Amino acid sequence: MKKESSFGKKLLKTIIGILVLLILAVAGMAAKVYFDAKGTASDIHKPIDREVSELRDKAAQTKKGDPISILLLGIDTGDLGRVEQGRSDTMMIATLNPNTKKSTLVSIPRDTYTAIIGHDTIDKLNHAYAFGGAEMSMLSVENLLDIPVDHYVAVDMGGLKQVVDIVGGIDVDNDIEFTQDNYSFPIGVNHMNGEQTLAYIRMRYDDPNGDYGRQNRQRKVVTAILKQALSFNTLTNYNDILKLLQNSVATDLTWDQLLDLQSKYSSSFGSMTSDQLQGTGDMIGGVSYQIIGDDELARVTTLLKEQLEVE
Repeated sequence: MKKESSFGKKLLKTIIGILVLLILAVAGMAAKVYFDAKGTASDIHKPIDREVSELRDKAAQTKKGDPISILLLGIDTGDLGRVEQGRSDTMMIATLNPNTKKSTLVSIPRDTYTAIIGHDTIDKLNHAYAFGGAEMSMLSVENLLDIPVDHYVAVDMGGLKQVVDIVGGIDVDNDIEFTQDNYSFPIGVNHMNGEQTLAYIRMRYDDPNGDYGRQNRQRKVVTAILKQALSFNTLTNYNDILKLLQNSVATDLTWDQLLDLQSKYSSSFGSMTSDQLQGTGDMIGGVSYQIIGDDELARVTTLLKEQLEVE
């Protein structure tokens, strides 16, 4: 079901806002901050081995304000002590269209049963990152949704924990009482540090909505981080945040493209459609998957293609 949501708008602004921290405050901060941020953008820049999606005739150009898509990946590296490549615990596809002044943000179930492009298997979509990093995730999402995926941003869960601690904790309005990892979360506003936040977004088995409920809590957490991250106190600690980004964020977006996002795509936030690719649970070979029906795929694909202005 589609709905207009300032919630989704805040989520996308957070992802982009963290990456262009300097741009949000450059008018009132020293030149040193500019070059520090530019250096961090260089450090987190992890390009992929293709210049353009096979579903495009030519690459979308941020300098011209072409409609673009960005795959947002939350990686479980850093969570529970994990140090391996990790899997994409959270996947969202965002589109930005300055022409229509609209954006979309669609959550994709991590257990989606689909082809893993480049690995010659059918598996859970979140395994694509473990098999082949961001590029294999992009290719697999393209194949699933039949849309070009132009860029990616990946953030590991250990980094999320540190972000919460750097901003002094967050307040989240919780709507279901539960206990996870020895932390209790009553109904109502909960103040959380980094460890508590990871526990909060980790729980799904006791949620009547399963992983879809967990995705909703993930959005709440990012919204809460936004309120703190844009405070003056946080901006004065910009060095801590930049150091964190160097260790926890990867993207194929260059510094110039990040600048373009701020200058050319701000109007895209005028209207944000937040959506969820909805599947049905099924067991295959003793493993639980989310099966996405043809009608649901067609619905989401049509929505995204309209925003990207592609056939």
